[in-house]
Order: sequence, then C-alpha cells, then structure tokens
Amino acid sequence: MGQCVTKHETKDDDSDQHIDFASGNVHLITTKESWDEKLSEAIKDGKIVIANFSATWCGPCRVIAPFYAELSEKHSSLMFLLVDVDELTEFSTSWDIKATPTFFFLKDGNQVDKLVGANKPELQKKITAILDMIGQSHK
Repeated sequence: MGQCVTKHETKDDDSDQHIDFASGNVHLITTKESWDEKLSEAIKDGKIVIANFSATWCGPCRVIAPFYAELSEKHSSLMFLLVDVDELTEFSTSWDIKATPTFFFLKDGNQVDKLVGANKPELQKKITAILDMIGQSHK
C-alpha cells in the first residue's frame, strides 16, 4: 500500500500543516519529552498507544490522516500519537523508520505490532485485534 521512503532535507517551516494531521483525539508529539509524558500517561491509564510516524510532504500520510483522526474519535480507550519524522529526525531514526507512514502499537511502552504504509483496512484490522486483546485481558 501507499508509503513514502523517508527523505532527509531541509523542511519549510509550515507548522500549520499539522492541523489536518493531528485532528480528532490525535496528540501531536513535538519533543522527546512530550513523547515520554504521553507514554507514561498511557501506561498509568492502561491504554495501548498507536504512534503514527508521518511526514507532511508524504502523499499517503495525507490520505490516511483523516481516517487516523476518525479512529482516534471512535476508540477513546486507545491513545493516538503523531510524530513528524522531519521535526523529530533523531527520535524517528531511533525507531528505525524506513518509510512513512509507519504505525507502532505499544503496550506498557513496548511494541506489540507495527504497520508500514497507508493501508486503511489493515490499520482497522490491527486496531480491532488490539481491542480484542484488551477485551480478553479484562475478562
């Protein structure tokens, strides 16, 4: 499915481009500190985190952003994060991002699943599986 190979070049400083990307209940992560803060909050609240490593210049990222925001509104039991790979280059590199978008599914701060590419049905399927897993653990 659609994905962009990450590029490393100077960014034009259009922070307002994030408005479409981080709508709904999607939290825009702009610093390593805000990442740590949200992860701690999720662990404390027992929430699974879905982290979308994305880029404003990436066509498939733009296409899936409204769907990701819609999912964030539907599934308040999950925490949806958005990381711009160009703004947090070093941090993104530490996650070994090879293409955007890349979605990581984290439980207690540890990766439980991953999806590379803007594949709406697969993203929905993985979220459903995560929700089923949460449901099983509460029984």
